[in-house]
Amino acid sequence: MKNPFQYGGIVSGNAFCNRDAEMADLLKAIRNHEKLFVFSERRFGKTSLVQSVISKLPKKDALAAYVDLWPTDDESSFVSVLARAITLSMSTSTEKLLHTGKALFSSLVPSMTLNDEGKPELSFEFSKKIRIDTALEDVLGTPARVARKENKTVVVVLDEFQQILEYQSDLVERKLRSVIQGHPQVAYLFLGSRRHLIQKMFMDKSRPLYRAGGHYPLGTIAEKHWTPFIRNHFKVSGRFISDELIHSICVCTQGHPFYTQHLCHAIWELGEPRAKVTEQTISAATRLLLNRENYAYTTLWESLAINQRKFLKGLASETSKVQPFSAEFIGKYGLGSASNAQRAVESLLEKDVIDRDNGSFLISDRFFRLWLREFQIR
Repeated sequence: MKNPFQYGGIVSGNAFCNRDAEMADLLKAIRNHEKLFVFSERRFGKTSLVQSVISKLPKKDALAAYVDLWPTDDESSFVSVLARAITLSMSTSTEKLLHTGKALFSSLVPSMTLNDEGKPELSFEFSKKIRIDTALEDVLGTPARVARKENKTVVVVLDEFQQILEYQSDLVERKLRSVIQGHPQVAYLFLGSRRHLIQKMFMDKSRPLYRAGGHYPLGTIAEKHWTPFIRNHFKVSGRFISDELIHSICVCTQGHPFYTQHLCHAIWELGEPRAKVTEQTISAATRLLLNRENYAYTTLWESLAINQRKFLKGLASETSKVQPFSAEFIGKYGLGSASNAQRAVESLLEKDVIDRDNGSFLISDRFFRLWLREFQIR
């Protein structure tokens, strides 16, 4: 039987845990043509959530363009991937892609090539003597033109939106600000996995997108939702796990979707059909996962400065939210001063090792947190 616990890619159907309230909220935001910043830690399932939302939109009333900005590195690549996503949302067949691309954009030239798997793939190049700002306005203005022509709601999903901060200028931010305000029939979902950067983009008065939309922080999945999900997935495969052990799993992973699914996947693989999951099974699965990551975690640990290590030991040791700049925390973990703790925080945030958590901080990789508790804290 296929392992029912999925992680690392798009999770859908029965493998997707809860998020009913979030799906309802995002569907409502799309129907109301809102501009919404959806942000969370990495591997929280934002893409899976939004793809599930998109799949529920009635095709006769809505069009959805999903754009992954992670591979982009400048304004030109932004224009190309956005144009491709819009074209794909409009075309029902490969044969019509070129025609649709030509009809939608006056500043771009579409072409079809074969990818490594021999499948046709759409790409765009700039027309001769077209400036980047002209092409950017052309592509950004297209969703509104499509919405008016088709009389449909159009939703544009810009995933890994913080990637535009890596571009050499803030041209994309400025153009987005000026364009989206005039798109009453278009909903925008800006997804980000580096919360402090996304928050900076719409909370910093000096940024072009300051208050350009609402914000929607995505939290962990509560144990009350994990419990029936995990219990039933073991049950249908002829295995049994108690609610007490599910609680132990949720404590280990802090309810993080990726790490909870990953740990359950390993537990399921180690278990036998028609057998009960035990504490020993969970311990063995946890050791297996930590051993697989040991080299990467050791390399990361050795790259950190001493105060960064002390700070992480403090976060890993505490069972509840900490006040990392308090005299108690600084004294307990030998950080010396609040300024030392602040410098450690800034560096660890930049490295994506920690993330902000409602006035405190947490270790982003839940297995790294377990590794620290197992191997570095005495």
